[in-house]
Amino acid sequence: VQLQASGGGLVQAGGSLRLSCAASGRTFSSYAVGWFRQAPGKDREFVAAIRWRGLSKYYADSVKGRFTISRDNAKNTVYLQMNSLKPEDTAVYYCAAVRDSRGTDSYSVHEYDYWGQGTLVTVSS
Repeated sequence: VQLQASGGGLVQAGGSLRLSCAASGRTFSSYAVGWFRQAPGKDREFVAAIRWRGLSKYYADSVKGRFTISRDNAKNTVYLQMNSLKPEDTAVYYCAAVRDSRGTDSYSVHEYDYWGQGTLVTVSS
């Protein structure tokens, strides 16, 4: 599976962006997908994840109520809608994928086998 993240950019605080993670491969619908972010000097951290059917979604506490993850398996794409952005959301955002199973730990950066190249989100105050 190859992943391509896009949609980052510069936005003012309170604004919105939608990130996309486009995947190659005909079996993408069987993969769980996560979004992670990494700010300068910090570790990569979990943001949101969605299981293969899209019925289970998980969010970091810091983004709950502001970010929404969704997927369109027909388009092999996962989205991250980010609203009410804050300066502390500034980071490089990465999407990642792992073949889904009952034991998948959607929160763990170590769980994922495939990673996109990252897209930069900058939120100005």
